[in-house]
Amino acid sequence: MFVLPPPPRYPAGAYGVGLGGVVPLIETNNTLSNPTGPEYQFLVGEGTYVLKEDLHLATPPPHPSEAPVDVNKKKKPKNNVTKSNSSFISRVIVNDNLARKLTERPSDGLFAFANINRAFQWLDMSSPTKQDYLTKILFTKAHCLCHDVNMVTKSVSHIDVIMGFSTGEIIWWEPISQRYTRLNKNGIINNTPVSEIRWIPGSENLFLAAHMDGLLVVYDKEKEDGHLNPEEEGLNASVSGSEGELSNGSAHGNGIRINKSVHSKNQKTNPVAAWKLSNQRINAFAFSPDNRHLAVVSEDGTLRVIDYLREELLDLYYSYYGGLSCVCWTPDGKYVLTGGQDDLISIWSMADSALVARCQGHRSWVSALAFDLWRCDDRSYRFGSVGEDGRLCLWDFSVGMLHRPKTAAPARHRGSISSKFTAPHRTDTNTSANSGVRGAPGAEDEWEENVIAHPVQPRAVIPMLPPVLTHVIDNHPACWLAFTEDAIITSCKSGHVRTWNRPGVQPATA
Repeated sequence: MFVLPPPPRYPAGAYGVGLGGVVPLIETNNTLSNPTGPEYQFLVGEGTYVLKEDLHLATPPPHPSEAPVDVNKKKKPKNNVTKSNSSFISRVIVNDNLARKLTERPSDGLFAFANINRAFQWLDMSSPTKQDYLTKILFTKAHCLCHDVNMVTKSVSHIDVIMGFSTGEIIWWEPISQRYTRLNKNGIINNTPVSEIRWIPGSENLFLAAHMDGLLVVYDKEKEDGHLNPEEEGLNASVSGSEGELSNGSAHGNGIRINKSVHSKNQKTNPVAAWKLSNQRINAFAFSPDNRHLAVVSEDGTLRVIDYLREELLDLYYSYYGGLSCVCWTPDGKYVLTGGQDDLISIWSMADSALVARCQGHRSWVSALAFDLWRCDDRSYRFGSVGEDGRLCLWDFSVGMLHRPKTAAPARHRGSISSKFTAPHRTDTNTSANSGVRGAPGAEDEWEENVIAHPVQPRAVIPMLPPVLTHVIDNHPACWLAFTEDAIITSCKSGHVRTWNRPGVQPATA
């Protein structure tokens, strides 16, 4: 889980001013409450969901040195975070009873990792005192914007966590041993903030990071950093098979621009691969259930579907209006869902390469999507969404409710990539953002001959699906949700992590 940081808030004056130069030590704790009342429950077809608890994460004040802003054996990271003298880390607070808590907790309990402002917390959601973090790291100036847990390497004695920061830097942290390694140090590879970061499915070492300049970078957690220099044309030509379309170390023949290919012979240092996707921010990406395809959404209002094993862009779709902010796949990989600044959720069919439905229920930007695996089957799907309007919406759809395109998708023109690599990666093209409703790209676009670009479909021809539930869950913008067997968990930008019990689940006693 993660909580996006709110904008930094500073005191009226600089630290120490008016205090005789003494820097105040301000530290607050997480709080746990159990609010009750009709506003803390909602009714759906299967029954009533009831708020079980509200965990409010403490937002740390700025570090005193942060200037005010005007108007095969599993390897461990190198450094001990609790003994670090790095200026990047301000303070590490470890629970005094950490060893005992880890020993006594249930084996099927739920850990949570949350980033808010310049703090990163490790929490035990199965504990009755879940407000007492297991470890809390305060960073000096950088804000943690995103993180992910490696599901391949996790065990009772080992958890690999990666974090992306506002400085562009990345930390690989193993919380049980309290060791960490800093990657892309001082932005040697890319110095723009990391907007999304995820482990590559099935890989112990490789992960993918989206930087806010539109660059996708594949890192290896165990490799040292090196400079990212555009590769020689010969290297890219052997990968893309394009004919005379190389410039500045980039290949366009397969619908992407490669700054460094995974097939490169130079794999001694990071990055493993790098692709320039857009001149605008990449907001989110999601791997398909079969671990072959990647769906990427950007501030330029595009959804790109990529065969990342072949470093090849397959389809390019456009939002109805504005940027796209979130994306996810159905559990069977047949559909991709996106949410964005048009306040809509769009359902895209991968088999038909077409938009098949839009979902209307939010009154502001949609910020996160997730499927309820416990209410999906081979005929119907249940998913949830949260938005800047503080709403939680639940949606049901089936194949019969969706638009069936009358014509088959046109044949694709593909690059001649024949080799594959064993660990997934991502790709990119350049697209310019248009305000208002978007159309298909013009003939001047360099990728047009090689990529299927799908025009925006009018509202009148696409079914508009209503939510089965819409409920305001917070006064602040909601930013994340997840489904468990017993509950829905949501979070907002002010740090509230709320657990909503499913119908029939008894609330915890105080």
